Amino acid sequence: MNCPLRPVKLPGSFKVMERAHHPPYRLPITVIIPVRNEVDNLPACLRSVRFCQRVIVVDSGSTDGTVEVARHGGAEVHQFHNTGGWPKKRQWAMGNLGITTPWTFLLDADERVTRGLRRELAEIVRNPTAIDGYWVPLHLVFLGRPLRYGASGLRKLSFFRTGKGSFECLVADQDTEMADMEIHEHLVLDGKEGACRQALLHHNVNNLFRYIEKHNEYSSWSARVVHNRRLGRGPDGPARTPSLLGPQADRRRWMTNLMWRLPLGGFLLPILRFLWFYLFRLGFLDGRTGFYYCGFKAVQAFHIMAKLREIESRKTQS
Repeated sequence: MNCPLRPVKLPGSFKVMERAHHPPYRLPITVIIPVRNEVDNLPACLRSVRFCQRVIVVDSGSTDGTVEVARHGGAEVHQFHNTGGWPKKRQWAMGNLGITTPWTFLLDADERVTRGLRRELAEIVRNPTAIDGYWVPLHLVFLGRPLRYGASGLRKLSFFRTGKGSFECLVADQDTEMADMEIHEHLVLDGKEGACRQALLHHNVNNLFRYIEKHNEYSSWSARVVHNRRLGRGPDGPARTPSLLGPQADRRRWMTNLMWRLPLGGFLLPILRFLWFYLFRLGFLDGRTGFYYCGFKAVQAFHIMAKLREIESRKTQS
């Protein structure tokens, strides 16, 4: 007999269900969670995936008790030592940790599987179709408030048949200033893509210092990618094709590439990014929190522009 479910209270109307004890049957899914100093986010994340057969936490030298929390939560823990280059954390785990379940689910520590998504994943696993990978919607909670407008429509290709997906490699000459896991790199799927109806809850309970620290690494990576593109260098490995008619990730990349090619496009990108999220995506309806979120999106674009200038000036002086 299945153990009873109890709701975990979260901001807004979203709910994540956890079991009082480990269930007698788990779905044949391997969950990969990359972490570094995520002691606050990880417990809720682990509770939300107790229905999965195998949970792997890939750490990068955490110093805040993350490893102990992961083991206490029943997860395997593996250390990834970032020295730059390729592969990065999630691709390394997919290629080196012997995943044998039919399905793989990539999850971040600040994400939780909602009750509806858990049921949908169970239906996919038990009644498989010709689809090999699924885009999963994200419901974002920022500064303790669910964002229903400016951050709406976010999706990630994170649930797929094992062996059918691998991360694109846009730039191989990465250094330790960049994020050690794939963020703006997306999965390249060897098969047919589909979409889940139910969403992941993206609820980052870390403070803004950690949020800014992460996006500082992301902007270093993005600046290097743009610099290589300006030199006419293509991807260093498999890559998704930017397309105005493709999934959300491909459309966003197509639009960003267009901006960088236009005269003064890079200079206008931070302003246009703010206007896009705050006005056209109705971020102003999310109140003050929506303003902060859209402002950070613009600042991140500004950082990319400034770091690109730094890279190009160093090349000129050398």
